[in-house]
Amino acid sequence: MAIGQFPGALEEVLKRTGDTLAQAGKAANVDGSQVGKIIKGSRKASEPVMRAAAQHYDDGQLYIAAAGEVTGGAFAPWLNNMDLHRASVLFKTVEEMKEVLALTNEAPISKTADQLTESDRQIMKRLLMETVEAITALTHFAAVLCKEYSFSWLATWKEHRADLKAKKYMK
Repeated sequence: MAIGQFPGALEEVLKRTGDTLAQAGKAANVDGSQVGKIIKGSRKASEPVMRAAAQHYDDGQLYIAAAGEVTGGAFAPWLNNMDLHRASVLFKTVEEMKEVLALTNEAPISKTADQLTESDRQIMKRLLMETVEAITALTHFAAVLCKEYSFSWLATWKEHRADLKAKKYMK
């Protein structure tokens, strides 16, 4: 992911909501002019500003863009040049998941890293890349479902974490 998706995501959210720069600034605990500079790209959004804006607007795209910025691109990028209709995203997600499942039949997953041949490593790399593509598709699908059906992105993830803790997958 290219660093810098947060400004565009914030601008899109403001267009959708009709909020002014001043309203966005109030939500993000900064002056509206600073929000304008963030959107124009002349000022980088700080983590507290991204967090406050994402929480206020509770928008999956904004959360995804903020996560990508904070991690330096080590997160699913927001796909801003594709059809994000819920059905289109569902079909793409299913396609990506099928590709992962198909590759799991080829992957020598029972071997340790030092047992892999170069050919095995190539298969494992393809499996890894297909897995990351599926994660990206699933992330978008979750964001689209939240937006289309008015579910809270943040509440969804909080509920998921609570469930994982209840199952003792997390402390």
